[in-house]
Parts: sequence; structure tokens; C-alpha cells
Amino acid sequence: MSNVLILGASGRIAHRVIERLAGSKGVGLTLYLRHPRKLRNKAPANARVVQGDVMDATVLAQAMEGQDLIYANLTGGDIDRQARSVVAAMKDAHVKRLIFVVSLGIYDEVPGKFGQWNNTMIGEELRPFRRAADTIEASGLDYTLLRPAWLQDEDEVDYEITEKGLPFKGTEVSRASVADLIVKIVRAPELHSRGNVGVNKPGTDGDKPSFY
Repeated sequence: MSNVLILGASGRIAHRVIERLAGSKGVGLTLYLRHPRKLRNKAPANARVVQGDVMDATVLAQAMEGQDLIYANLTGGDIDRQARSVVAAMKDAHVKRLIFVVSLGIYDEVPGKFGQWNNTMIGEELRPFRRAADTIEASGLDYTLLRPAWLQDEDEVDYEITEKGLPFKGTEVSRASVADLIVKIVRAPELHSRGNVGVNKPGTDGDKPSFY
């Protein structure tokens, strides 16, 4: 049995991950979120729900017990503080494997006019995401950092990845695609171990995403 703790389980990517892992033999889910009523569907049979905030060290520590992998679907201007809380709880619980979603642009890796547009739109918001990524990379954990392009809700799985240090490709990607990559890592935890990857839909290069 592989036990997976999903932090921020009401998120739209997390929703797709939960759907994909619902009923999976050998996978037990813990769905951690502040407001359980925001779960999009009833929790599957292989899941339990824990109400809590990642900044609540006591509740988070209890949720970490017995987990094999943590998937963090978090956001907000304090995501750097949230990352520190998650890392501390994982170390205390001796849990090593972490998937953490951040954002494109935190390394100024988005080229051209799209990079300029991205910085205009979210440049100030990227600073705590960069600090979160730095905290995780320095943690000694077995992490995977995901940097998705601008997210859309098409029902498609079509993506490519770029490694840290390479120019970001494309402008957008579906949440279903990001969820697919997360599920693959859950099922094969060695995949992208100690990795930091951009995720985009091929062929979407341009000045901005198609939905803007």
C-alpha cells in the first residue's frame, strides 16, 4: 500500500488527481483541506478527509503519519511559508517524497514576448513561489517541483516538459495534463526524482495563452 497525502485537495488539479487515483488498488489517499465542503465530489472509498491548514503544525503532523508521498497543491502569497511548514512536517515524520506545484517564470526562464507578458501579469506574485522552490530544493527531501504553463480546463492530456535551466516552452497546458504527470509520479515515485520541470502543451508558443 502506498499512502498519499494531498495538501490543498479542493484544487482543480488535485480534483483530477483524486479522480484518477480513486479506487486504485494499493493506493490510500488522505485529502487535506481547510474546507471539506469544497471537495468537488464525494471522497472515494480509498480516501479519508482531514480538515486542516498547512500552517497548523499539529494537524499537519498528524496527517503526515504513515504517509509515503506528499503532493502539495497549494497557492497564495504565503506559499513560501506554507512550503517551510510542509518541509518541517515531512522531516519530523520521516517522509521523503514530495511533489510540489509552483509556477512558470520563477527563474525568469520564460523567453520572448510571452515572458514579458507573464512578468507583467504575475511578476510580483512569483517571488514567494521562488522562495518556496528554493526552500524545497535545499530541504534534502526527494522532491519534484512542477512549473506549469498558464492553466486551462480542456479535457485533454497533451504535454511536454523542460528541465530547470532551459528556456520554458509554450504558453499554456491543461490541468488534466498536469494531473496526468502527478499520477505517473505517484505510481512510479522514482520518476523526476530531484527534478524541477516546466510543463506545457506542445505547439502553444506565442505572445500569450490562447484564452487571453
